[in-house]
Amino acid sequence: MMESRIKELARKRNAVILVHNYQPPQIQDIADFCGDSLELSIRASETSADVIVFCGVHFMAETASIVCPDKTVLLPRTEAGCPMADMITPPSLKAMLEELGKLPVVTYVNSPASVKALSTVCCTSANAVKVVNSLEEKELLMTPDRNLASYTEAHTDKKIHKWAGCCPIHDALRAEDIEKARQKHPDAEVMAHPECRPEVTETADVVLSTSGMLKHARQSDRSSFIVATENGLIYPLKKNCPDKSFFPASETMMRMWPNALKIWLPKSRSLLISSKKRWTP
Repeated sequence: MMESRIKELARKRNAVILVHNYQPPQIQDIADFCGDSLELSIRASETSADVIVFCGVHFMAETASIVCPDKTVLLPRTEAGCPMADMITPPSLKAMLEELGKLPVVTYVNSPASVKALSTVCCTSANAVKVVNSLEEKELLMTPDRNLASYTEAHTDKKIHKWAGCCPIHDALRAEDIEKARQKHPDAEVMAHPECRPEVTETADVVLSTSGMLKHARQSDRSSFIVATENGLIYPLKKNCPDKSFFPASETMMRMWPNALKIWLPKSRSLLISSKKRWTP
C-alpha cells in the first residue's frame, strides 16, 4: 500500500510527517502528528527527526523552518499557498504603517515569514486576545485577518486597526447558515473559528481554534456539534470522538480548503525519495 511505503521511507530518512487538521482523510491517516500549524512545528522541534514533511501550505513550512532550524523541511507541493497569507506583503505593511504612524503590529501566524519579521509580536487564533492584552499600548495594528482582529477587539479595551485580509472559506459563512444548521440540528452546540465573520462568532456557542474544537469536543458533555470552520476538521473530530455527532455549518460554502487538496500520497512519497533540499523561507 502507498501509505505503508510512505511510512517506511519516512523511517529510513528519520522523517516526521506533520499534517494540518484541514488535510484530506487519507493524508491525515499517514501523519505522525495532526494539528494546528504552530502546534505541529513545536511538536516536531521536540522530536529527534532529521526531516520534516509538512503536509500544509507555504507559511506552515516557513514556520517549521524557523522553529526547527536544524531540520530539513519538505513541502510536498510548493504551489500550495494560503490566500490569507498572500493578502499581505512587507511593502504593503510598511505603507500602512506610514499612514497610521508608529504602532505595534500583531500578526497572525497565518502569514509570510517576511511579514512576521516586520511585526512586533505574532499570535495564534487561540491566544490572540491574550497577546493583544499583553501590550502596553492602547492602539495597534493587527494583520492579516480582519475577522480575527474584530473578534480580538471585542474582547479587549484596545483600539485595533484591521488589515483588510481574510480567509475566503471562513469569511463566506453567514449567520443565516448557522441558523439553518441549528434548525436541522437543534440539540447541537455551535463551535466557530475566530476567522469567521463577527455575525457568526457572535451567534456561536463557543469560539475556538481547530485544536481548541478538538479538545472541547472531547471534554464536553454535549453529544452533537455544528462545526463552523473548514469541513476538513470533521474527520479528526469524528475520529477522536466516535460516539459524538458533528455537522458542517454549511455544506455548500464551507468546502474543503482548495490548497489542502494539492497534497496527495504519491507526491509525498516521491518527495521523500528524491528531495534533499531544505525549505528556505
